[in-house]
This record gives sequence, structure tokens and C-alpha cells, in this order.
Amino acid sequence: METHDFTALAATLRDRRRKLAEKVDFPVLLWSGRSIPRNFPHNTFPFRASSHFLYFAGLPLEKAAIRLEGGKMELFINDPPPGNTLWHGETPDRDRLAEQIGADAAYPRSELLNRAPGSATIGLQDATTCLMQAQMLNRPVAPSDAPMGIDLELVRAIAALRLAHDAGALAELRQAAQVSVAAHQAGMQATPQAKREAEVRAAIEGVFIAHNMQPAYGSIVTVHGEVLHNQAYHHPLQAGDLLLADAGAETPNGWASDITRTWPVSGRFSPTQRDIYEVVLAAHDACIAQMQPGVEYQEIHLLAAQIIAEGLVNLGILRGKPEDLVEMDAHALFFPHGIGHLLGLDVHDMEDLGDLAGYAEGRERSPRFGLGYLRLNRPLQAGMLVTIEPGFYQVPAILNNPEFRDKYQTVVNWERLAQFADVRGIRIEDDVLVTDTGTEVLTAALPTAYQEIEALVSQALG
Repeated sequence: METHDFTALAATLRDRRRKLAEKVDFPVLLWSGRSIPRNFPHNTFPFRASSHFLYFAGLPLEKAAIRLEGGKMELFINDPPPGNTLWHGETPDRDRLAEQIGADAAYPRSELLNRAPGSATIGLQDATTCLMQAQMLNRPVAPSDAPMGIDLELVRAIAALRLAHDAGALAELRQAAQVSVAAHQAGMQATPQAKREAEVRAAIEGVFIAHNMQPAYGSIVTVHGEVLHNQAYHHPLQAGDLLLADAGAETPNGWASDITRTWPVSGRFSPTQRDIYEVVLAAHDACIAQMQPGVEYQEIHLLAAQIIAEGLVNLGILRGKPEDLVEMDAHALFFPHGIGHLLGLDVHDMEDLGDLAGYAEGRERSPRFGLGYLRLNRPLQAGMLVTIEPGFYQVPAILNNPEFRDKYQTVVNWERLAQFADVRGIRIEDDVLVTDTGTEVLTAALPTAYQEIEALVSQALG
């Protein structure tokens, strides 16, 4: 990051902590966390700072903490040890880091003990660091998804701030989206020459790396799209297969993108694949068109369910009135997950807080088959970034479930469904920003129309 970028970063961070000070009247301590060994101490997994720390500190500083109070920020981090330069090169010292992020003061970590009492915090996922938090604060620290007392007040305040993205966040999110669009295009163009899923994954993630980014989550690149979080890449690519790629870049400062496209390995959708693709795309487009501030996200989900049910009735796969089929959750046989989720510093933003961020206060998860996996249940607001990702899947564990077979035996035309055996899974996902007047699709540069998808894949065929 260039020097002039640090000026903008520091200004953004000052504004965020000023807004936090308007919501809480107690000090706040947030830890960044530490790297975790893979097998021996010096061979660690890549470090990823706590997103709550990143939101206010801006940089992925390892083994650091910040104290926020009254709009001011103190940084606690040790200077690099003398031998650090040999292995890691020159790194900024504590005072330089404090200047870059606009901290009002900077101290070694040993000073934390004197500044910790009375502070609220958010428990980290790492058990060792969480224990250290409790020792510093001299009180129990509950898991991040079950905070108590002033920690709960802090979680609610931070969630309220992070639900609507500021200009600094949106600049990073647009960068992540732009790189992710290019990565998916590279994946499509690599497909005709690829023999296995892993080769397409390499093309996608190679674009992330070339832009000094990394995957925001484990990439899904698979011909088995019915496995919702498939992270096996050894399957061969064969004519007639659909390849589902769900992959997004994360910027160096932690901001994520999340895109899914589904394309034919051969460059052409079969008639049955195209029919189902068009149903999923109709749901995708209708949901985005309906979004604006004040609209309930659950209603967007139910709109997708309704359109998918209508499409499957028109194709002869489901029988009955679409509204009745949605009411009895028959659509969820083929569209079992929610329509999407929050997106920001995490691909499922703030889900370390359980449903405290995703669900409006007083709301709980539905026990319904067709609603229970909805990750976001609150009114949309300007500045909120969400994914819209309807899908169709033939999941054996669902379709062969005896209970479901009995419950839905009269509404599913199993003989007709068998004619769509070449459609294991289709998902179309974009990153959608809610604006004052509607939406902006940050990932709109990546086509969704089947003709354009076919053209991108076929380009590599010459």
C-alpha cells in the first residue's frame, strides 16, 4: 500500500471508531489473533486477522490489539525482534504502524494488562487467544456467538456499523469483485483444455494470486454441483458435464467477493441443462430486481422459491400451484439453502457472531425445511452487500430420503425428473449492493445469460 493510501485508510478508521463511540460508552479491546502451526511451530497456516480487529485497525497485524474509547485508538504490538530482518526483511516498527492506521498512541503488548480492566471484547475463535483475553480482562470471555453483558452490547454496536459499508470498504469490495470476475473468465476459458477440476481451479486461483489476493474461502470447482460445499478437485471433466465454480478473491486487507457460475464443459448446454439454467436465472434476476431498502430479505428468498417452483411446474417436475408448493417446502427438495448472506470482511460476514448480525433482534431461525438455512433475516438497508445465489440441485440424501419421498410423493413427477439426470447442480451467484434507490451488482461484468456463458467457454476452442 502506498503512502497516500495510508492517509485515506487512517481517515476511514477514525470515522469508524467515532461512530462506535456514539454507540458505546465503555472501552473496547479487540485482538488480531495469531498464526496457527500446521505441524511444527515454524510452519504455520497463513495468518488471517480477526475481522472485527481489521474493521477498526485496517491492517492484518499479527499478535496485536487495539483499545478504542471515546473515538480514540491505542495500538498494542511489540516491535519486530532483532533477528526478524534476516528471515522476513525490513518491517515497520510500532510507531510507524501507529502512524499508518492513525492510532493516537502505541505501546508494547505488556502494557495491555494496565489498560484492559473494564473493557468489552469479542472472543476469538482461537482457544489459546481467547484464554489470554479472559486473563487480561480478569473475567470470563464467552464465545463470539454467545456474548454476555457489555460484550453483547459491543457485538450489537459493531454489527450495526458493519451492516452498511462505508466508502473505504466499498473500494476494497469492488477490487475483490473485479478480480473475481476475471478469475471466473479465466476458469471458463481454461475448461476446454482441462482434464480435471483441479486445472480449472488453478486457472481461477492463479488470477487471485497474480493480483496479490487469495481465496476468500475454499474454492468450489466441481462437476458434482449437488455437493454444496464440494472441495475435492480430482474428478475428470467429461463431455456433457456441468462445472460449478464458486470462488471469490479476498483483498490483502480482508475484504471478500463471492461468485458462482455454472457452465458446460463442452461449451454447450444440453436442452435439459438449459431449461433448468433458465429457471435458476429467472429467480436470480427477479430477486435482484425486487431489492431495495426496507424490503425483507426473507421475502427475497421466498420470491426465489416461488419462481423456482413455477419453473419446475412448467417443466413437469413438480405438480400443483407454485404458492402451495412453497408453503409445503417442496421447492426445497431442489433448492435447500437460503438465497444468500451478508458479504464484507468475511465471505459470510459476521457469522462468527452466530445469528446476532444476520437476524434482526427478536427473530430466530425457522424450523421449516425451506427456511431453516436462511443466513440473513432482516430488512435490507442502503450500504448492505449481500449475495443472491439461487440454485437447483439433485442431492441424493434429500431426494432418496424416505420421509421426503412419502411427504412429497404426489407433487414430484419422478419419471419426468429422471429426464434431467445430466443436471447435478446449477447455481448462479452475484454480489449485490443495496443502494438508496435499488441495487448495484458489483459482479455484473461476469455474464449470466447462457449464450454468453457458452461463448466464453467456446472461445478457447478456437
